[in-house]
Amino acid sequence: MRFFYFLVFIVAGGVFVGCNSVSNHRGEVTGVRQRSFRATVPYGMVYVPGGSFLMGPVDQDITFAQVEDNKQVTIPPFFMDETELSNSKYREFVNWVRDSIAITKYLNDNKYYVKPKGGGAPKAGKKYIDWDYVEKNPIWVNKKGAPNNTNKLQSMFYQGDDRIFDRDEVDVRMLKYKYDQMDLRLASDYQGDVTKKRSDFIRHDTVSVYPDTLVWLHNFTYAANEPMTQGYFSHAAFQDYPVVGVTWRQAVAFTVWRTRKYERYRHKIHRDLDRLQYDLPTEAEFEYAARGGRIGANYPWGGPYIKNAKGCLLANFKPGRGNYSDDGSTYPVKVRSYFPNDYGLYNMAGNVAEWTSSAYDAAASSFVSDLAPTFRYNAKTTDPEIMKRKVVRGGSWKDVGWFLQNSSRTYEYQDTSKAYIGFRCVTAFEGRDIRDKH
Repeated sequence: MRFFYFLVFIVAGGVFVGCNSVSNHRGEVTGVRQRSFRATVPYGMVYVPGGSFLMGPVDQDITFAQVEDNKQVTIPPFFMDETELSNSKYREFVNWVRDSIAITKYLNDNKYYVKPKGGGAPKAGKKYIDWDYVEKNPIWVNKKGAPNNTNKLQSMFYQGDDRIFDRDEVDVRMLKYKYDQMDLRLASDYQGDVTKKRSDFIRHDTVSVYPDTLVWLHNFTYAANEPMTQGYFSHAAFQDYPVVGVTWRQAVAFTVWRTRKYERYRHKIHRDLDRLQYDLPTEAEFEYAARGGRIGANYPWGGPYIKNAKGCLLANFKPGRGNYSDDGSTYPVKVRSYFPNDYGLYNMAGNVAEWTSSAYDAAASSFVSDLAPTFRYNAKTTDPEIMKRKVVRGGSWKDVGWFLQNSSRTYEYQDTSKAYIGFRCVTAFEGRDIRDKH
């Protein structure tokens, strides 16, 4: 009996201690604490501090286009690619899509998939490609002693009369990226509508990812640009040059893939996500970043001139009629050419113009917010062409100097590809300032 009382005392004491440990905040709400967080700058990006600026022209509108009205706006901090996206980085996306299709549709070999815990074959419907294995064992290059995949992959090559000298060349028309994305703006428009489901706001898209290499010919009629068509995207000499020939939809698809690539890495190392999704910059973000913190500057380097004191041109553009080469190059130059602006961003004017996430409206400044302003519209294939216009910023290697101004804006259609339009990515900064400790 004494032993029984002693046992009851221990159990009761344990309950008392347990209850006390659960209520060690004296009944106060103290919040659910998360891991401490300190922001890091994503690879290849720079931090752009938030601030307010006068968006629009700082000089007279010599074209009288009246599409660039002034407006004082505020931009939250964000990260931005320090350069235009290069051929090399975009080719990583193309190769990922190519390899994914090859593994899932043609090879059907479990060695290319992540092995479940405890070993054995991956379960049907829950198979994930083991990209570490694919990187070490490329499916298109036959290592010594490795099985030859050529026969299994024949269906991915051009067939019949489409073949040249009977070479095995991947049919790039097959390289399509399918993705889903939540349309938060559409969900906001239908807030409170009980007839809508979450699936009504998920946008599905399938995009051909290979750049249009023929832009060098159909953008410049009667020009001998065949060498650029044949080599600009594929030749090693151009790997650090900006990717061109990509539509707005292809650029968006790249940002989705880039986001998913980082999410998979964080999941693999069992870490929470420490950044939001990648995106194209809004036109306000682009102009703010291009100014580099300078007030009243016409160009990313300040201005008002496009030449420095030594007479050297400060960007890659078309200096005069029929003159493309005075700036040192006939076509685009490497993404790290010329001096960066005060934020450390290269070629925010010239080289290639750049897609933004903003839809184009000549009067946008009159109705957008003064806080993180933008006008977005996800145009459907059935929409009229005027609804498919997207803002293009920065000017390019084939443009005259006017397009290089920080405030200059123009547009192209979202399914259009050009030999002078590329893009770069941004991602939002979570917090007040990068120097803060969270």
